[in-house]
Amino acid sequence: MDPLANALTNMRNNEMQGNNRCKISPASKMIGRVLRTMQKEGYIGEFEFVDDNKAGQFIVELEGNINKCGVIKPRHAVGKDDFEKFEKRYLPSKNFGIMILTTPEGIMTHKEAKEKGIGGRLLVYVY
Repeated sequence: MDPLANALTNMRNNEMQGNNRCKISPASKMIGRVLRTMQKEGYIGEFEFVDDNKAGQFIVELEGNINKCGVIKPRHAVGKDDFEKFEKRYLPSKNFGIMILTTPEGIMTHKEAKEKGIGGRLLVYVY
């Protein structure tokens, strides 16, 4: 059971059905940071945390910009110079889509990590 994988599958399925919103539960800090990164890149709209006296849930506004998304398992460690190999593996073409990774400086896209010259562990791909 991977809550991040369930969240991305839920978003992708709701987008394919043409829904404008989806609920993601249980909520976690990592899911929230991944959603914030996807929002910053324009893949989703606004999202909000709703406390349901359990783990909580996110209500996400879908923009219709996600073609495919998923988690990267196993969570590959990637060095600052190794992004191209994983771009070829997970993204359909160069400069199309993003990979989200966790780094010592927080969760960010692979493009930001390239600019900063840091590596991390791959979490998600979105295009």
